[in-house]
Amino acid sequence: MTEAALPSEEGLHFSETRGRWVLLATILGSAVAGLDATVVNLALPAIGKDFNAGVSTLQWILTAYLLTLAALILVGGSLGDRFGRRKVFLIGVVWFALASALCGLAPNASFLILARGLQGVGGALLTPGSLAIIQASFVPEDRARAIGAWSAFAGIATAVGPLVGGYLVDAVSWRAVFLLNLPLAVVVVIVSRRYVPESSDPGASHTIDYAGAILAVIGLAGVTYALVEASGSATPALDAVIGAIGLLALVGFVLVEMRSREPMVPLDVFRSRQFTSANLVTLVVYAALGGMLFLLGVYLQTALHYSPIEAGLALLPVTILMLALSARSGAIATRIGPRIQMSVGPIIIAAGLLLMARIEPGQRYVTTALPAVIVFGLGLATTVAPLTSTVLAAASMRHSGVASGINNAVARSAQLLAVAILPVVAGITGGAYRDPSKFVGGFRTAAFITAGLAAAGGILAWFTIRNDVLQTPDGELADPIGRDGDDGGDVAGRLADPDERGRTAPDISRAHAADGSSHYFCGVDSPDTGHHDSAPTN
Repeated sequence: MTEAALPSEEGLHFSETRGRWVLLATILGSAVAGLDATVVNLALPAIGKDFNAGVSTLQWILTAYLLTLAALILVGGSLGDRFGRRKVFLIGVVWFALASALCGLAPNASFLILARGLQGVGGALLTPGSLAIIQASFVPEDRARAIGAWSAFAGIATAVGPLVGGYLVDAVSWRAVFLLNLPLAVVVVIVSRRYVPESSDPGASHTIDYAGAILAVIGLAGVTYALVEASGSATPALDAVIGAIGLLALVGFVLVEMRSREPMVPLDVFRSRQFTSANLVTLVVYAALGGMLFLLGVYLQTALHYSPIEAGLALLPVTILMLALSARSGAIATRIGPRIQMSVGPIIIAAGLLLMARIEPGQRYVTTALPAVIVFGLGLATTVAPLTSTVLAAASMRHSGVASGINNAVARSAQLLAVAILPVVAGITGGAYRDPSKFVGGFRTAAFITAGLAAAGGILAWFTIRNDVLQTPDGELADPIGRDGDDGGDVAGRLADPDERGRTAPDISRAHAADGSSHYFCGVDSPDTGHHDSAPTN
């Protein structure tokens, strides 16, 4: 099989056949991770029944994946910059496929949890590579169009995923949800090796922050373990020790990042108060989303007796609203500023979550669940694109790639912690999810808690987000002279770079506005967790 070479020094054009093959490879690569993230929730009741698993086991099936993904995604971007984005992307695809096969063949719950953790490692390698390949392969004037096409098809995959997954769980087995990744991965590998050009960052550091990555994994794993096992544990003292080790590892992670010459998370990016505020809003809002989405799919099937495909259909309006309105929401934020949407959007999400508290057995979908899902979807469509654009625009240009990766990791970590904490706080422990009479009360409590979190995110945005973060005079970056604590970034270098010339904060907003359709499920929208400068190689 021949390997791709870039047809010209400038890069690929959207109209070229090879350019479309590159899009196919990156779209399918994202779909491999994205479909898995959207459908596993629907498979949880079937998995729990097969393995006679309690709530904590279902939590670990989700959190094992989120844990390794959140901890390693920034390293994945750095490895791609240094060793080649296509190479690392393909390693991630193959790794993810092999881990998916292990999930599909898992003989018990413990084996499945381990395989899900391995899946997260593959996801951390392939997720940043998808859009980084587009960024590096296409000529500057075609990148926004290519990213828009990627976003649209990623959104379609997000919409179709629950239906396909629900059907497979119904008609075949929950194992088919994981095994479906294998043929998709084969197509990605074949197309990528034939058509996707290799690219790397010649200025990338030769030092990978392995110490930071290891401490992040240990820290998140220790804290997650202590939280998941907090209720009904037979060894509370051991759980406390493991939790303390996790906290110490996270402290160690911060110290390592402060002292490292090439940190995984450059802490000076948080000098921008707008960037810090946007990530705090992300942390709070995505905790609400992650906690409720974990419980909702299970609740619809066990308490309301929906089939897996019916549960997938019940949530379809959320994705339709995201696809229809996210780009428009991002464009509006560019014109009027993101503060209003980032404040009102989470309040609308909170209203949808409160409406979900009304969903009980015996009620009609149209009168109870559907209004809640529609309001919830409207809130997401209002919030996600402006939030993503604010994160990208608030960081200096030299940090634009890593800023997106940090935000992705924050969102995944928020979901990880919410899945670990929420069931315990809401009283959904042990086998309670199988008993509708117990699950109803716990689900209602969870809806109130997540509604409060979402509303808190809106209030936080109102008091911390500036409206001018996306609006810049004369086509320059927001805050170019270091106002509001920003380091400002290298504007001159940015304007001198032909790959970045003319890409103002509003341009960034428009380019990424459509990405929100998949962000709330799986976080595959981040463009590049490494550097923007790239050098295509043959």
